[in-house]
Amino acid sequence: MRKYTLSRSKRKSLSIQIKKDGSLHVKAPIHLPQKEIDDFIDSKEKWIAKHTEEISKKYELKKEFSLNFDDFVLVRGEKAYIRPIEENMAKYDEKRRIFYINKDANSKIIKYMLIELYKRIAKNHILQRVAFFAKKMNVMPTNVRITNAKTRWGSCSGKNSINFPWRLIMAEDSAIDYVVVHELAHIKQKNHSPEFWKIVETIIHDYKKEKEKLKILSEKLSKENWD
Repeated sequence: MRKYTLSRSKRKSLSIQIKKDGSLHVKAPIHLPQKEIDDFIDSKEKWIAKHTEEISKKYELKKEFSLNFDDFVLVRGEKAYIRPIEENMAKYDEKRRIFYINKDANSKIIKYMLIELYKRIAKNHILQRVAFFAKKMNVMPTNVRITNAKTRWGSCSGKNSINFPWRLIMAEDSAIDYVVVHELAHIKQKNHSPEFWKIVETIIHDYKKEKEKLKILSEKLSKENWD
């Protein structure tokens, strides 16, 4: 029997959660017999083994992830290299696609400075694209924010405030545009109905291709530690 932690609540069904370190947690109804829980776990062994291995590998890669001078990262889908400079500052040269960071910075500081620069780049570029497409689509968001979100490429509130994670700036320009249009389309349609996708397709004709690009980027980022 595979080891797991168990929590009980007023829920009606069993659920399995594989944590980032590969450990297993089970959620169960309060009065469900222990044997039924164990039998359920046994019946899902192949699924658990497969996903535990995948998650454990990503967990190890995240622990090993580091950023150092001469490494490259992505900005708008293009490689941008990290270079040391004498000055006690950090900046991004857009034309050369180079991040300049003080030569004495360690890996932890390099990552921190990169994130801060990423946020600035994202705010500048994404807000420009929002303004461009908002005019084209005849919509107006109440607010636009760049956030630290990790699991979503964008969101639109009921009050038409739209949010984008700074990580989106790593995607190709066409994929960024798709996410911007996707969230602006939610101002007109608060769901993912056929009408919603017609709005998106009117602007981004091959939006499915852009969704696939974002899926690939998500998989890449799942193995990197940007926290």
